[in-house]
Amino acid sequence: MVKFGEGAPICDVVLGKLGDICSAYREAGVVGDTGRPKRYWMVPFGRNRDFVGRESILAQLLERIPPGADKDDCQRTAIEGLGGVGKTQIALQAAFRVRDEHPNCSVFWVPAVDATSFENAYREIGRELGVEGIDGAQADVKALVRAALPTKIVGSWLLIIDNADDVDLLVGASSLAGYLPFGYNGSILFTTRNHEVAVRLDIPERNIIPTTEMDTAEATMLLRRGVKESQMRDTNSTTALLGVLAYLPLAIRQASAYMAKTGISTTRYLEHCRSSDKHWIKLLSKDFEDQGRYKTIQNPIATTWVISFDQISRSSQLATTYLKSMCFLAEKDIPLALLPAGDELEIDEAFGTLKAYAFATEREHASYDMHRLVRLAMRNWLEREEELEEQVTSTLKRLDDVFPIPRFNNRDLWHRHLPHVLAALEFRDACVDKMPKGYLLWKVGVCYYLLGNFHRAEQLYREASTLIETVRGKKHLDTLNSKNHLARTLNNQGKHEEAEEIHRQVLELRETTLGREHRDTLCTMNNLACALDNQGKYKQAEEMHRQALKSRETTLGRQDSHTLESMNNLAIVLHNQGKFKEAEQMHRQVLEVEETVRGAEHLDTLGSLRNLASTVDDQGRYKEAEEIQGRALEGYRRVLGPEHPRTLGTMSHLATILQHQGRYDEAEQMHRRAAELMEKVLGRKDRSAIWFRAKLADCTREKEEARKQGR
Repeated sequence: MVKFGEGAPICDVVLGKLGDICSAYREAGVVGDTGRPKRYWMVPFGRNRDFVGRESILAQLLERIPPGADKDDCQRTAIEGLGGVGKTQIALQAAFRVRDEHPNCSVFWVPAVDATSFENAYREIGRELGVEGIDGAQADVKALVRAALPTKIVGSWLLIIDNADDVDLLVGASSLAGYLPFGYNGSILFTTRNHEVAVRLDIPERNIIPTTEMDTAEATMLLRRGVKESQMRDTNSTTALLGVLAYLPLAIRQASAYMAKTGISTTRYLEHCRSSDKHWIKLLSKDFEDQGRYKTIQNPIATTWVISFDQISRSSQLATTYLKSMCFLAEKDIPLALLPAGDELEIDEAFGTLKAYAFATEREHASYDMHRLVRLAMRNWLEREEELEEQVTSTLKRLDDVFPIPRFNNRDLWHRHLPHVLAALEFRDACVDKMPKGYLLWKVGVCYYLLGNFHRAEQLYREASTLIETVRGKKHLDTLNSKNHLARTLNNQGKHEEAEEIHRQVLELRETTLGREHRDTLCTMNNLACALDNQGKYKQAEEMHRQALKSRETTLGRQDSHTLESMNNLAIVLHNQGKFKEAEQMHRQVLEVEETVRGAEHLDTLGSLRNLASTVDDQGRYKEAEEIQGRALEGYRRVLGPEHPRTLGTMSHLATILQHQGRYDEAEQMHRRAAELMEKVLGRKDRSAIWFRAKLADCTREKEEARKQGR
């Protein structure tokens, strides 16, 4: 028309041809009556009317995924996050909003659960577009649709690839990524639980939108959508339940569906979750009807991760090993040192895989967190695969290898590892090897002994001693060592007769197997003498302590810690017999050596200060005793902390010294503080807590008597 002018015969021919083309496409349904490309809507789910929250994520998506958002590229965007976090529902909501806000944009939905579902979805798209040859026996369906989508016939389009989780499927041998269309009029949105997929698909980091758990308000709204208000009457239980469900939308929907079906309250559902792991996993395995999920995929949160477990097991053996080990440890701050060894490259790749699936998150200093529900689902998976016993045994063996024998000078290390060892020992009944189980129980018993929780230490020592004796025999050194620790703990709880009996048995066996002068034999002799002393059998105790001291001085030297221990214990027996001068002299000798050799804040030094203060106090030198005991208390506070039982015992002794000086208000206040903290640490029924309360009562009674007498 430009060249020849309107009305020229050639123009009439061209216009006629164009009209024929438009009619043909209109009849095929490709072009609408307006002459514009037809808009397609191929989404397998209806709109989720119960969708709540996620507005910030949707806002990011709606900036990126409309085809016109980047006129110079075919935009690629990914929603990534843990299975069950709601990625599919967010993508579905975004699809409807794009349809509503962009009238000329077609939307296509393709599940990438497997190669078959991907190709079937492409075939349906091809049929809808009228792609020639799409149903042919030899048709390359994926290639035909890839070629058809970028054409001007379709117009602008959004392609949603859902459940793009399997790296091998998308960029491996199958390489479905090779069939993704490219067109300036198009945009592709992926949902994936695997960060590696997004990286391998070359999606820029700015276009990868992480999806985390819901916040409290969103989670509460989602739970409320399926149940009656009366079922959520207890707000504390509702909040606690959401925490147990880790604010995961799928877990919340599952709980809501079960509550709607049974009519139970959030309180009752929470009780089921907390009653046992078996009840909890049973609840999390309940299927429920959800129109927004694929019929071929099970809904329960406990099974939705099985796909990911299987994918990880195929791609990384070390990542699988870590996942199996970590599920028996505490969920937070898992040190790499507790996990099976590997070279640095393998470790980085393994944790890269676990982080990619959002099963683990990295902290500083080579430690990791594991998602609470993933731990539970992983243990259930191991039980289903009949690997539970093997994995528990392997985990306890590894922990026994790396968990140190606890001492005060390595407490930072064992204190950090202790929560994980305790978590693993919860599954010790499944361990088929008694030795790592017995040794770990013994080491944890030592931890509690050092923490001053003698009751818990006793429980662990008894179980450990039985296991070790079963395997090693009655005379084995490990058996005798575990029994010796048990007897010491009994002695610290006032169970002196039983402690004496066990110490005598151990002493007899050690004298027979090791000889009378052996270090371990003398250690048992010392402990037995302490048990005798605590029963008031002072003459026997003094004789035994003198014998142990003489042997230790000869074999170990005067400055050895064991020799000083015997000297200190002998001084205590002398004190208990009223031989204060001799006891004080001996305590001062011990203290002088300990301050020189070990330092002013060594626990043995602080113990000697405390003992010396008691001896000085019993001689009526109260001011001097107060000063010495005050130094011991400050030292314990710095070294052990203000709430350690040994610190609190020293506080109680200092209060008694104040009481002896008639300073009843100060003494009463200090006794009360010590009693309250001891109850907090060990419980009201603990023997030490009861004794502290009695000391407080004595002080109060003495104060009242002094008031009546005008003193």
